Amino acid sequence: MIEQYAIVMGLEQNLARLEIERRTACSLCGQKRGCGNAVWGKLLGHQSHTFLAENKINASVGDSVVVGVDERAALRSVYYLYVLPLLSMLVFAVVADFYTDNQLHVLLATMLGLVLGFLWVKGHLVGFGHHKKTLSNHQAVILRFADAAPQCASS
Repeated sequence: MIEQYAIVMGLEQNLARLEIERRTACSLCGQKRGCGNAVWGKLLGHQSHTFLAENKINASVGDSVVVGVDERAALRSVYYLYVLPLLSMLVFAVVADFYTDNQLHVLLATMLGLVLGFLWVKGHLVGFGHHKKTLSNHQAVILRFADAAPQCASS
């Protein structure tokens, strides 16, 4: 499970609306030097986004919790959103380059391949919308309260 700290912003049936707690990785974020995350945050603004998660521990509004997402679901999402469209783009570029010497046609075929790859992924994932079991694997789940001490195995 990929875990992240969040705050419960609202409750909807057996789901909780959560907002990710921003925790800095190092002390350089407030300074002018560092990894650059602070610079991007100042330029684009650190915006908060809310999402729904299964509330199995009956958390209340304002509680700080640890939310988890299955690693396989995250990797599957990366595969669908990045790998498949890029493979489609590459295949279209190679095929167009094989059949024509005009670089404009290769460029247009490359862009067409990328767009068609995204459209196929969208159609494929919308088709999964009817399968509750598949979607439940992608649903974030509240695992525990953030202030709960981790359990260690006895030696």
